[in-house]
Amino acid sequence: MPAAFAKPTHRVSAPPAPAEPAIDVAHLGRMTFGEKGLESEVLRLFDRQASMLLARMQDAPQAAVAAFAHTLNGSARGIGAWQVAKAAEAVELATGGRNQPDFRGALENLVAAVAAARAAIADLLRTGATERQP
Repeated sequence: MPAAFAKPTHRVSAPPAPAEPAIDVAHLGRMTFGEKGLESEVLRLFDRQASMLLARMQDAPQAAVAAFAHTLNGSARGIGAWQVAKAAEAVELATGGRNQPDFRGALENLVAAVAAARAAIADLLRTGATERQP
């Protein structure tokens, strides 16, 4: 059977290139109508939620991990944390499968992406630098 017709597998890809910013501040600005106070509040909420969801994933069954990853994916897309969204989606796809290395790798990528986003959020909140990027 030609490879093109083989049953697709869900592979965990490497995290996105680091050149992509952890937080797309232009997208964040559009989602918050440019209101700086709202931007700060949304970033704080995401930071808290991401931390809580990762903690809950630690000992949860894979079905619960998939649900937590799905929630994180949606939240990440709302603030422009594209690396987190991609990594969370990979965790969702890897859950329920029999390939534990793929699942563990996807979870490790998610943890790294969330750490990068949280560091960027801390920097943005500390400096107030949510100005638009071209």
